[in-house]
Amino acid sequence: MGYLIKATILMIVTTLALAGCERGEPRLLNLKKSQSGPDEFAILPNKPLQEPASFAELPTPTLGQSNLADPTPFRDAVATLGGSPQRMNADGRAGDSAVLAHAGRYGTDANIRSTLAASDLEFRKANRGRLLERAANVNVYFKAYAQQALDQHAELARLRSAGVRTPAAPLLPRDE
Repeated sequence: MGYLIKATILMIVTTLALAGCERGEPRLLNLKKSQSGPDEFAILPNKPLQEPASFAELPTPTLGQSNLADPTPFRDAVATLGGSPQRMNADGRAGDSAVLAHAGRYGTDANIRSTLAASDLEFRKANRGRLLERAANVNVYFKAYAQQALDQHAELARLRSAGVRTPAAPLLPRDE
């Protein structure tokens, strides 16, 4: 009986030691893909087919080009919000050079992505969880980033006390 207990303890210690020797980038959010199928959120339905006013004005079909029934969610969103879809670029993006110029008026850092990636990697290494959390593959993402999260209820109360209208946020029972 003593041998079985010693063997079990040795296996547990070995498993924990190996879990502490993980390599690569630390992962805080331990999610696994449950299936290998398509992403159901990436599938867009086609627009309904409509008879054109003149068949002579239809564009010539070209391999690789879109057709009139293809979904255009960005253009549709621009039109719905009162914008002009005709002003969008060929890649479907809005002509936002004025917005970019205004946002970058104080200068921009060309290496901001690599700077942030390196900073976040150091943060994840420092906050990747305890040994047992790593061994059990426990999700420590929310605990690690808790100090950087916005308390939405406190922020809503702060805005309302400052007199800012918040029509998108419903009134809480204590606010009525």
